Order: sequence, then structure tokens, then C-alpha cells
Amino acid sequence: MNIPPDDKNTRLLGSSSLGWRDRLARFPTSLVILLTLLSLGGFVVLYSAVGGAENNGYVWRQVARFGVGLALMLIIALFGSEKIYRRYAYLLYTIALLLLIVVFLTGSIGMGARRWLALGFLNLQPSELMKVALVLALARYFHDRAIPMGIGLVHLWIPMVMIILPTALIVKQPDLGTSILLITVGMVVVVAAGLKWRLFFGVLFLIGASLPLGWNMMHDYQRRRILTLFSPEKDPLGAGYHIIQSKIAIGSGGISGKGFMAGSQSQLNFLPERHTDFIFSVLAEEWGLIGGLLLLSLYCMIVLRTLIIANMASDRFGFLTVVGLTALFSFQVLVNMGMVIGLLPVVGIPLPMISYGGSSMLTLMIAMGLMAHVSIHSKQHGGTI
Repeated sequence: MNIPPDDKNTRLLGSSSLGWRDRLARFPTSLVILLTLLSLGGFVVLYSAVGGAENNGYVWRQVARFGVGLALMLIIALFGSEKIYRRYAYLLYTIALLLLIVVFLTGSIGMGARRWLALGFLNLQPSELMKVALVLALARYFHDRAIPMGIGLVHLWIPMVMIILPTALIVKQPDLGTSILLITVGMVVVVAAGLKWRLFFGVLFLIGASLPLGWNMMHDYQRRRILTLFSPEKDPLGAGYHIIQSKIAIGSGGISGKGFMAGSQSQLNFLPERHTDFIFSVLAEEWGLIGGLLLLSLYCMIVLRTLIIANMASDRFGFLTVVGLTALFSFQVLVNMGMVIGLLPVVGIPLPMISYGGSSMLTLMIAMGLMAHVSIHSKQHGGTI
């Protein structure tokens, strides 16, 4: 993957330099098709997960969110300017950080966590906004600095502060999953920007050395979730219940599954959080290994398409933005699937475009819009594919 040069004098393609036909011709249509197929599959699984027609309001709300998200994606991709996104990256990061502070002070509490701002018509989750804001802010930081010899310690402390501040606020909500996701995505952007390998391994060592401190800072239920990963059978009706029921659902699906709305674990309410965090278990039980592989194939095609966009980016900001947002998307997939099959602790990460939820859906569609924008204004464009 070729990293575009960090040259402030490089003339960028803005939306004003491309006509309507050019922008539409350059739009990555395949990305919209893949996201639509993914969401359609999600609507079907969600319909089953919530019990069918009696609760189809969940499905219609999710359809509406996808429609709004698709509109946002098109607006960001076709009407925006990379110079504007770059110029206001720090402002967006600051707004997201301030919203996290407001959540910490006065946020709404749900399921034992203070994560939302009740706006009447919408429960806003600022941690979702911070996922995109952090990527844009880090991309702006490294775009503005020419570091031909590689990123050293002197260049690293500001990005580390940018990552640690929102992470600390999200840990206090508490939301361990999003905290880990922010650190991971932030480090991916730093590495992609040219972090020296010696420093990279040094950072990994420091993270490893700080794990005992992180363990002591965790809530009791978070420690139980991690310990339960290794022996869920020790507490089958408590901390291990989610993982045990999820494994039963996935295993009982076999190769071809039990059929639409025929999964015993989900339809008989054994499987908890089946419309949100554990929706993949519903899919695997009803559609089997074949359905799971089809879903994974769609995810892989989306990630491959976004990596192609990153490789064609016209500048360093676009490249780092797409790499960071691709990492955000793909790590959410890996963590959620790893969680429901018992390979990772239960940390509450939704399955992208499939799990029920408004903030997550809109955040991902905004991210896709930014990546589509980079594709439209790329230096070497190969059409709408």
C-alpha cells in the first residue's frame, strides 16, 4: 500500500474541481451495493430476533436509520470537500470530547452505564461520534507534519494524549469495548502514518506492562467477564450465561441452519441481547455455517474495497482517514464475532450494520461517506467499482 506524500503544496481535488457527472462517475457504487445487501440481511435477522410481526417496529426503525445513514453517506461523499473535513477535524474532535464530558456529568443511565445524552427525539451516544472524530483528528495531525525518517517519540505524545483523553472518559461510563476499540484504531492510524518499528514494539511493551493497572481499574463485572471467557461453566446462570447460550445457538445451527424463525435459543428467549450484541448467534442458528460465511464474505468485500480506496488516496490525510475507518469497521466485526463464539470477552460491541442501534448505524454510514469521498477525489481512479 503506497502512502501518499505529506506535501502541503500538493494541489488537492476538491468538489468544486469536479463536475456532477465526474463525481457520480467516480462514486464507488459497489460500496453502496455491499452495504445495502448487508443491511437487508440484517433486517431479516432482526425481524426474527425480535419475534416477528409483533415487534416489527424495531425493523422499521432500523430501516429508517439505514435510509438516513445512506443519505448522509451520499451528502458527505458528493457535496463535501476534503479541505473542509481536514480543516474542521480538530473542531469535531473537540465537540465529541466535550459531549463525552457532558455524558460523564449528566448523561442518561441505561443497563448500568452512563453512555447517552437524551435529546428527546434521539438518544445520542457521543462515544460513537468520537470513533470517527479521533480518526480524522489523527489523520489531520500526521498530514500536517512531514516526518520522512519515521515517527519518533517526540511526535508521539500529542497523538497519545488525543487517544487517552476520550478513552479515559469512556472507561468511566463504563464501556470497556469502545475504550479498547479507540486505542486499537488510534494505534493503527499511528502505525500507518509511519511509526518506527522499535517504538511500535516499545509501545506494545508499555501496554503489556500497564495491564495489571488496567485490571485494577476495571469494575468487578468486567473482571468476571474476562475470567468467564476461560471457564463459563463455573457460573452458568450468571456471568457465563451469555456465552453458553450463544455457543449453543451457533452450534445447533449446523451447516445450513434450522430455518427462518425456527431457532430454539432465540425464539424461546434463551439467548440474551439477541437483537443487539448477540444477533450473530441468531443468524448462525437459523442460517447455519453457510449464512455465517456469506455474512463474513460481505464484510471481507467491504474491507477489501475500502483498502483499495486507501491505496488510491490523493494525499496523506485521505489515506490515513480510510485506513483508520477501515480498522474501525473491521475490528468491530472481529470483536463481535469473537465475543459471541467465546474467543473474546463479552464487551458490548455491536455487529456493524446488523445489530439494532441508531448511533452505531449512523456512525458507520458517515464513515463510509468519508471513504467514498476519498474515492471520488482519488489520484488514480478506475471507475465506480
